[in-house]
Amino acid sequence: MAARHVTRGVLTALNGTTGAGLLLALATRARIRRGRHGVLIAEGYRLPVPPASCFTVGSVILTRRSAQWLLDEQRAELFAHEHRHAGQYAVLGPLFWPAYWVACGYSYVTTGSWGVRNFFERNAGLRAGGYPTDLPLRPWLNRLPLRGPSATRSRRRRDGSPSPD
Repeated sequence: MAARHVTRGVLTALNGTTGAGLLLALATRARIRRGRHGVLIAEGYRLPVPPASCFTVGSVILTRRSAQWLLDEQRAELFAHEHRHAGQYAVLGPLFWPAYWVACGYSYVTTGSWGVRNFFERNAGLRAGGYPTDLPLRPWLNRLPLRGPSATRSRRRRDGSPSPD
């Protein structure tokens, strides 16, 4: 296994996100299997949320399907997408959750999609994750006045104003 995969696994174990993923898998009676690149796959996830066929918590990919389904060559891009999320957990740890939900909110408000303008989904690969690659901004956003260079404050001092020095 490559050093980067070992490092990611150690970081997600130390920051507690893999533990959270394992607890979620155990609570939903999912079976834990070894995947590629040091990730674990929890197959048979039973809760209705999130609606995606799989999602990642730490270095654990939870899926409603079997591990074999996810590891099939036809879904190599999907596995890579979820694997990139594991790397994001390694960097942010538990801060991934609020950051991810803020990014989801921003994407939903601007486009109506949870993923199109979500930094984390874009970084993991929109198409591989089953998201559209681009959507137009919501119409009300196009009606907002844009702030250009003319809208910024001038740095010039007005006559008679004290010097900033």
